[in-house]
Amino acid sequence: MPSNLVEMSCAATPSSVAPLKGAALKPWMDQVPGWSVVDEHHLKRAFSFPDFVTALAFVNRVGAIAEREQHHPDILLGWGKAEITTFTHSIQGLSKNDFILAAKINAQAPAPPVSGS
Repeated sequence: MPSNLVEMSCAATPSSVAPLKGAALKPWMDQVPGWSVVDEHHLKRAFSFPDFVTALAFVNRVGAIAEREQHHPDILLGWGKAEITTFTHSIQGLSKNDFILAAKINAQAPAPPVSGS
């Protein structure tokens, strides 16, 4: 069972490791709200911002996390938005590293708008 992902660090994933699939994904997904598993191959999440400068600042924080963890996502940046996609290239699928990275990115994300305000 996964522990607190934000406190973990990414580690090299040998190509001999099988990607996470099916029911094995659920305990990890429970710790990364807002992310979607796409085709049991990668994680994806879109973030919204009030302007380009705020989105760029967020992307720069994500880049710093990725460098520190040596696990680099694909990032799409636009006015008021950033979309992050991550998977483990060495196994062409999902590993614990993707969930660690997603949890650390979530910790940098802006709070979602409060309903009814």
